Amino acid sequence: MTQANIRPLDGRTRASWIRLRTMIVLRWFAIAGQLTAVTVAQSALGLQLAFGLCYLTIGASVVGNLVAAFVFPQNKRLSERENLAMVLFDLLQLTLLLGLTGGLNNPFALLLLAPVTISATALSLRSTLVLGATAIIAASVLALWHLPLVTQSGDVLRQPGIFVFGHWAALLIAIVFTSAYSRRVTSEVHSMADALSATQLVLAREQKLSDLSGVVAAAAHELGTPLATIKLASTELLGDLEDRPALAEDAALIRDQADRCRDILRDMGRIGKDDLHMQRAQLTAVVKEAAEPHLERGKTVMFSDNPMARDHARPPTIPRKPEIIHGLRNLVQNAVDFAETTVWIETEWSTDDISVRIIDNGPGFPPQHLGRIGDPFLRRRSGTTGEPARPEYEGMGLGLFIAKTFLERSGARLRFANGSDSGWLRGLPPAGSGAVVEVVWSRHLLDLGPDDNVFGENQRLTV
Repeated sequence: MTQANIRPLDGRTRASWIRLRTMIVLRWFAIAGQLTAVTVAQSALGLQLAFGLCYLTIGASVVGNLVAAFVFPQNKRLSERENLAMVLFDLLQLTLLLGLTGGLNNPFALLLLAPVTISATALSLRSTLVLGATAIIAASVLALWHLPLVTQSGDVLRQPGIFVFGHWAALLIAIVFTSAYSRRVTSEVHSMADALSATQLVLAREQKLSDLSGVVAAAAHELGTPLATIKLASTELLGDLEDRPALAEDAALIRDQADRCRDILRDMGRIGKDDLHMQRAQLTAVVKEAAEPHLERGKTVMFSDNPMARDHARPPTIPRKPEIIHGLRNLVQNAVDFAETTVWIETEWSTDDISVRIIDNGPGFPPQHLGRIGDPFLRRRSGTTGEPARPEYEGMGLGLFIAKTFLERSGARLRFANGSDSGWLRGLPPAGSGAVVEVVWSRHLLDLGPDDNVFGENQRLTV
């Protein structure tokens, strides 16, 4: 799965994940609360309400729940329209019940926020707008038309008009604010969940590629013996078939092909040999390996080390972890995508830190997005309109998010800036006024130490 194929899930897709059973259970809780409130108002508070109509309104919800529970299977998942219809029914039922019990004079009018909040967190933007508009209309209707709350003595419980207006205004503001707030937070959570899922897929792919080398080495080792047997048998047949040239030619062909398979497996074994030498390498070698796929894409990629750091400390040897290589590779890809001509990759180290800086001479990061670099699904790097640098690359920010996540997982700290206004950077290339990304590790977290004995010490054999 490539980054271009990974998309955030929209509200319609997520709405189809909600089970009918979940909505039924929530409605039973609402029905129980409504019955309790009406019963307490009648028996404990002595209010004179249209109890027949109230119980009829609550009964409509009961009938709807029973039909849904018996007609549909428990594991049914609702579509977007079905979810909208259920929540809209609950909103209208609640509006009718409030209209029978005092309208906005009823303190339970605050419950009009519940359906809108559910829509904002679970349904699409269109459904949320429909529910929000319906809730606003319902609140306005309740402010004007409702049955009064009457006590046993005949007194009407009614708030002053200014308080009813304030209650109405507060409900409208709460509907808009709560729905916007809930939807914004939920969208952030969903985007992060989608991006983390994509990150896990990429990491699993990189890990499989890394593990494949060990499988290749094992295959080369296991196939060596049968190939040697084939070669031995074909050589003996070749000697026995000297008087039959046609069959001798076939035996010679079998021997030659066995030799060819042996050579291929030997090369594969060298590439896939899983020893400590393949698990670790010097920092510069790992950086060049990460950048290798992007060296022939029409841009000049220049590597450099910090000579002062090399004089003060030995070059670090770091693990060849898939997350480090893939994270650096994504950063190099981003720089090559937007560079005009050149990308500089600088590595430096000291006794305390290890750092990699990737600099390009492209347009740089848009200043308004610098604080959000690394967020998933950030639409484009350049603040200008027009076609992206690569038509097939939509610039959703997922690549930078994956790189940032992978590198931070290895203990790195990332900083993003533009070369023209990055005061914390020094020694930039003359034309390096584009985007600058610096990756810094504490040396004790990454450095594996001298690699003089990568194969370990020889062990004494005992008989």
